[in-house]
Amino acid sequence: MELTHLQKQDEQLANLIKNETQRQEMEIEMIASENYVSQAVLEANGSILTNKYSEWYPGRRYYGWCGIIDEVETLAIHRAKELFWAEHVNVQPLSGSPANMAVYMWLLQPGDKVLWFSLDQWGHLSHGHPMNFSWILYEIVPYFLDKETELMDMDALEKIALETKPKMIIAGFSAYSRDLDWKRFRKIADACDAILLADIAHIAGLIAAGIIENPVPYCDVVTSTTHKTLRWPRWGIIMCREKYAKAIDRAVFPWLQWWPHENLIAGKAVAFWEALKPEFKEYQIQVVKNAQTLAMKLQDAGVKIVSGWTDNHLMLVDTFGSLWVSGKDAEHALEKVGLSANKNMVPYDTRPPMDPSWIRLWTPAATTRGMREEQMEEIADIFVLAVNNHDNESVLDEQRKRVIALCKDFPLYA
Repeated sequence: MELTHLQKQDEQLANLIKNETQRQEMEIEMIASENYVSQAVLEANGSILTNKYSEWYPGRRYYGWCGIIDEVETLAIHRAKELFWAEHVNVQPLSGSPANMAVYMWLLQPGDKVLWFSLDQWGHLSHGHPMNFSWILYEIVPYFLDKETELMDMDALEKIALETKPKMIIAGFSAYSRDLDWKRFRKIADACDAILLADIAHIAGLIAAGIIENPVPYCDVVTSTTHKTLRWPRWGIIMCREKYAKAIDRAVFPWLQWWPHENLIAGKAVAFWEALKPEFKEYQIQVVKNAQTLAMKLQDAGVKIVSGWTDNHLMLVDTFGSLWVSGKDAEHALEKVGLSANKNMVPYDTRPPMDPSWIRLWTPAATTRGMREEQMEEIADIFVLAVNNHDNESVLDEQRKRVIALCKDFPLYA
């Protein structure tokens, strides 16, 4: 990526960007929220559209000369509707959390009950954590995984819903590796007359490609970030049934946000177009193949995977129970060899949140680089050797060389 003008004007910042570019080039990204956008998306994000003030929505702008901006935003909306079969789409939320907040603020009243997947069970902080607005303003009721199977316990969820009568039920997660039963969620929501919200931030790309069933036909509202599996700019979207359209739009603007960032909306328009192509489905199919190969090879090495498998793009790996290395120490060892991954709690983890038992892995970013099953087998081997030898610098150096070789074979931006 050329930084000609920035290099002349602000050499210090230009060098920092170059350093981060080098880091990304020479590490395999396995943190389950990070992916690589295309160069076309990068160009749209950095385009001249960043100059325009475009308060409100297409056709209703407060400022003048928004005709072209209206076309850009409308294009993004139409492509998103086609991709997800949505009746209404708002592409202005600045990220996933404001998207969730907009839904809460307009469709609920303070004190209403919300049924959520508890944070220690892989729900999201913006759904109902005590440190978040959602806990402060609403009555939060958690539901949980089955402790033995480590799978979503839909019978228990239904029992809690019928007993507590929530105003809204949230189906969504940040680390669950199995499919969700959207039809069953809809049935439960109908039984207690609740709004059904799906937060698909992690699996939206798999849904867009038809690899995982689309929740949009079953849910009243669906929110998502647009990076992660979607491989789009860092942003958010809200999809909803037409009857909620006016309420959702008013919640995003003027309740929570002011002017939209049309350069990033343009980036989303590009990415929606990319996702409508056959190559995107092929990519998502490979993401799942890679995840399942990685899970299988780790299990062959004696490492436990939560629920025993993955149906999607990610997995939770038990480094403490399998290799007697805490998640924190494992994360540091993996960082040294160039596998970017994050420590993660799992349901019923006995270790503290800042030093849990597990590591979360995913495969979309490596798949974006072109890596396939063969490379996943090598990554599994590197992972086990690095974690098992987390205090052996010689072994870690050897694994680092292997990662660098993989990165050179699969350059990020050729």
